[in-house]
Parts: sequence; C-alpha cells; structure tokens
Amino acid sequence: MSSYSFRQLPPPDAELAGRVALVTGAGRGQGRSIARRLLAAGASVIAGDVSDEHLDELAAELGDRGVVGRHDVTDAASWVSLLEGGVGRFGRLDILVNNAGVLRRLPLDEESEEGFTLIWRINCLGPFLGIKSCLAHLRRSDAAAVVNTASTAAFTAWSQHSAYVSSKFAVRGLTKAAAVELAGDGIRVNAVVPGPINTPMNFRDDDPNVLERLSRVPLARVGEPEEVAEAVLFLVGARSSYITGSEIVVDGGQTAGTVFTGPKRA
Repeated sequence: MSSYSFRQLPPPDAELAGRVALVTGAGRGQGRSIARRLLAAGASVIAGDVSDEHLDELAAELGDRGVVGRHDVTDAASWVSLLEGGVGRFGRLDILVNNAGVLRRLPLDEESEEGFTLIWRINCLGPFLGIKSCLAHLRRSDAAAVVNTASTAAFTAWSQHSAYVSSKFAVRGLTKAAAVELAGDGIRVNAVVPGPINTPMNFRDDDPNVLERLSRVPLARVGEPEEVAEAVLFLVGARSSYITGSEIVVDGGQTAGTVFTGPKRA
C-alpha cells in the first residue's frame, strides 16, 4: 500500500513559487503563452528563441523574474550559454519545456536530405540536447519536470509531411524513454500534444484555406496557445506528481474521430 499522502496544494498564482523554468521557442505563439503562464503561476522563467525579433518584448513582459536570450536548440553550446545566464541569475532549474519546433510540408519526392535533417534536428535533436544539457540542474531539484511538445502528427500520419511527422513520432519515443530512465532521479518527463492551434506556424499566407481545414474537428474551432499553456502548467506542477511518460492531447477532438454532417432524421 502506498505511503504517499496528499499535501495541500498552493493557490494557482503561487503553484510554481520558487521554481525556475526554461522554455524554448518562447518568442511568440505557443512558447510565449507558456512562458507567460508559468510566470503567472509564480515561476521565474529562462526563455530562449532562435529569432531576435520578439525577445525585447518578451524580456519586458517577464521583467525581473525573466532571463531572455537568443537560443538555437540544435546547438549544444547555445544551451550552455542560455543555462549559464539563467541558472547564474536564479541559482537553480526545476522545469524544462522543450517547445521549439518547425513545420514543413513537402511531398516525399520533393523533400531533400538537408531539409529532412533540419526538421529532425530542431524537432527531435533539440529536445534531446535540452534534456542532456539541463540534466545536472534538474537532478538537484526536488520537483523536476520536463515537457516535450509533440503533435497530433505523432499519432496519425499526414501526407506531404514526412519530415515533420517522423520527427514528432520520435519525440513521443524520446519522452517515454527519458521518463523511464530518469524516474529514479525523481524527474518526470511528459509530452503535450497540440492539435490545430492558432499560432503563426500553423497560419501562413501560402495556405489560404488553413482556418477552414483546421477547424474540422469535433469542437469545430482551432485551439488557442493559452489552452496548451494550461496543459503544460498541469504537467509541471504538483497536481501531476504521479504522471510520467504520458501525453496530454489538446486537439479539440481531432484524434478522437471525425464528425460527419448530413440530413437529420425525422
């Protein structure tokens, strides 16, 4: 029989008080929403993005409880630099959110070795380097948690997305392998699985029918980045203390099935 006893949970605005989180791809969209949500829950946030475009705005938002820097998830030295700045400032690291990722749509016969490899380096190698780079710090935490961003493409394949789909299937495997291996260190590793989310990566000028296409889910709308951020908060907080190697799907029912509309019965 388990000896675990439920402890009183902190209020929502202090759920992560005293914790330090690192969020990748935090310059805009989903990553920015995650950084904001963890900050609102009491965490200090180390935020990185490969683009400089929104970093000043993000730094202003995070204020004294934020460290923001340019960060390439595919470069081990870039991880070292971001961690030196963030852990040097806050003295610890408890949470890693491997959010950075890219989407690529190309038929197999048009895909290149270089393009395929690039998507894998960002979407799969990036989270691996993140876990490896942060591991020593996470092992010193009494409540360490990692969240990797997968995709509904990790459950069901999409045509013309071979690089993206295969990289996200790999992220699921990495999540489960790391969860099993690091459980003994008290580090929980889970994945959040977004479906059609209203972010710049999904809504592009070269895809004018994207809104109609992505809204063909049972809930009949696209999701918002803030809804993914809530799932991430759950996975890194005390409410999920017995969850590791798992996934939370945030997809409006996309992977559950298809809604067919037709004439109503009399």
